[in-house]
Formats: sequence, structure tokens, C-alpha cells
Amino acid sequence: MNCNTNSNYRPRRSALYVPAHKLKYIEKARLLTADTIIFDLQESVPPGRKAEARKLLVEALKNSNFGYSEKIVRVNKLTSPWGMEDLAAVAELDIDGILFPNIESGDELNQAINALDNAGGETKSVMANIESPLGVLRSEEIAACNDRLTTIVMGTSDLANSLRINVTLDRQGLLTYLSMCILAARAHQKSIIDGPHFNLKDVQACEFSCRQARDLGFDGKAVIHPIQLTYTNDALTPKGTEVRKAKAIIAAMEIANSAGQSVAVIDDRLIEPCLEEWASRVICLYNKVHEIGQSELLGPEK
Repeated sequence: MNCNTNSNYRPRRSALYVPAHKLKYIEKARLLTADTIIFDLQESVPPGRKAEARKLLVEALKNSNFGYSEKIVRVNKLTSPWGMEDLAAVAELDIDGILFPNIESGDELNQAINALDNAGGETKSVMANIESPLGVLRSEEIAACNDRLTTIVMGTSDLANSLRINVTLDRQGLLTYLSMCILAARAHQKSIIDGPHFNLKDVQACEFSCRQARDLGFDGKAVIHPIQLTYTNDALTPKGTEVRKAKAIIAAMEIANSAGQSVAVIDDRLIEPCLEEWASRVICLYNKVHEIGQSELLGPEK
């Protein structure tokens, strides 16, 4: 989602999955620096504990204070034995939105949104997991189908398994499919979040994965353990040098526009309007990070 075209823009650098059947994890999440918290009723909850997890989460969310974090609940697939009961239980809670798993078409997402509305969740935003070959093929259709959709969240582990890919550190086998979904999200002004890095002990690999997500064009990355939040937020936060460059671009374009020019020149480099849009995004995210008290991640502007 674009900073400079949406006044309700919020950072989604990190999206922490929290198993809904673990009360201590839910309570710990209140103090964490995740831009988005995804309370998970689906994949991380064993089948025999689904009802227990739903009840526990509803009770825990009576206290809806999780700081600045966006509050999202991932429900079970609506065609499963638990999905519709999940919606009925959480649709009217004080949360920001619902994440629907394994969406494979625009029609399927619209049906899920209708079910959410019927459960009383007309004001809730929607996210969609894309985690199958069919979902990737129809990612443009999914991104375009409904204005309630704010974010695509990649399910890279399930996707790699379905594609029979052996995932390497550079994720070479997945890059085409990730790029297809990024393209769909950007074409329809949706946020898009990369799948998680699963090796919790390899710090260098985690940092590489976060920076790769940034360089591919993702807005953020899913996180499966709080220890990963520092790397993820840091990788996806603009640094002082970028902010300085962005401010210089905007200042130069303002001077050029006042002189009736559509382009500017900085250090012998031609600055086109598209770079002004990039600069606006950088400064918007920079300002938001300041607002939520993470200025230390920005580094010096000098």
C-alpha cells in the first residue's frame, strides 16, 4: 500500500505469527515490536485443540491493547470443520482484520468476505494467504477482486512443497513465483508480506532472508519467533542515508517544478518523477517508524 496515496498507511515490516492456543505467547506479544500480529487459529494449532484455542483467544482479546501492532486473526479454511465457527467467534472482536488461508481465486476470497460480513465483521479488513501453485497463477485476480483486501501474505513453505522445490538459502527456485505475486500486489496497490525464515539459530541466514525480501519488493516478512523481529524490522526500515537522498530528491523536484520543469538533476544524475514517488515512500515510512518509537533503527541522517 502506497504511503503517499493512503492516509491510513501503516508499516507491515514484520508480521508475527502467534499460536492461539498458547496464552503465554499471546500475552508476550503485547510487548513486542511487531508491526502486525497474526493470532493463528489455523496451521500452528493441532486439530484436537482448535476449539480450545478459539475460546482462549476470544477471552485474551477482551484486552485488545497490543500497542501499535495491527491485530489480525488467521482463521481456519472456511470449508474445514472449524472455519465458520472461527469467523463467528472473532468477527466482532476489537481486531483490525482477518487472514484467510490458502486463497486460490477471487471468487473464493469474495465468498470468504461475504461470510465475514454475515458474521458481523463488515468493518474488518482482509488479508489473504497465497500458498499454492493455483493461488500464484491467480494472484492478479485475487489482488484485484475486492477493495477490502489490504495484504497478500505468502505461504512459502507450503508453496515450495507443492512445487516440489528444494529450498536453498537464496530461494532460487521460488523467485519467479514470489515475483508474480509481488507484481499482482503492486498492480492493485496491496501490501505483500514474504513468508517466514524457519532456521531460528542461523542469524546470518535470517538477516539475508530479510534483506532479500526487501530487495525483491516485499513490504515486510512473516516472523515465527520474536528473536527474528530485530532483524526483520531493521532490514525493512529506511536508513539515514536513504532518507537524506529522498529529501534531496523531493527538494530538487520542487525547484524543478517551480521552474516549469518535470525533471531535476542531482550530482549529474537525472531525477524523474518516479524517483520522487520512491522518495515520498521512504520519508513516509521513516516518519511512521519515528511515530511508533523505533528511531534507533533509522540510524543517523548525516
